[in-house]
Amino acid sequence: MKNEDTKKSVLARLKISHPPKITLRMAPMIDVIFLLLIFFLVAAKWRPQENFLPFQLATAQAKNYQSVRPEPLIIHIYSTQSGCQVQIGSQQVIQIESKNIETDLSALVEELQNCLLTQKRLIDDPVEIICQPQVKWEHTAKIYNVFLGMGLTDITFRMTE
Repeated sequence: MKNEDTKKSVLARLKISHPPKITLRMAPMIDVIFLLLIFFLVAAKWRPQENFLPFQLATAQAKNYQSVRPEPLIIHIYSTQSGCQVQIGSQQVIQIESKNIETDLSALVEELQNCLLTQKRLIDDPVEIICQPQVKWEHTAKIYNVFLGMGLTDITFRMTE
């Protein structure tokens, strides 16, 4: 009996207990994967660097560009008995009468176009209107509207006393 008891105790001691099964916990592993994914999304460069964009600059050429603003075309408007008188620059004088103002304004347009062509002026060159205080507002407004209708955009009035 003693033999059997020793045998049982030896077998009990030698009895290899089954080690617990190793299992992987998935929740922490998924957390780590998502953290790595967020890290790579934030650290990634999504657009190419600007110095790698394919373009070519035009070659430099020597041209004479007008860097200063041109002198404005001076237009004087004087009051007369029957309307007004418009002087373009120092040469052309156009009489605008209140009775036939439309035909006189069309003559003003032709003279102004001729003046712009002879002086080699552009449409965006400045135009300065000097108006006498006695000139009717109706005439001043219509002349300004004609200039604006021609495409002149840089129109100013000089203040006189």
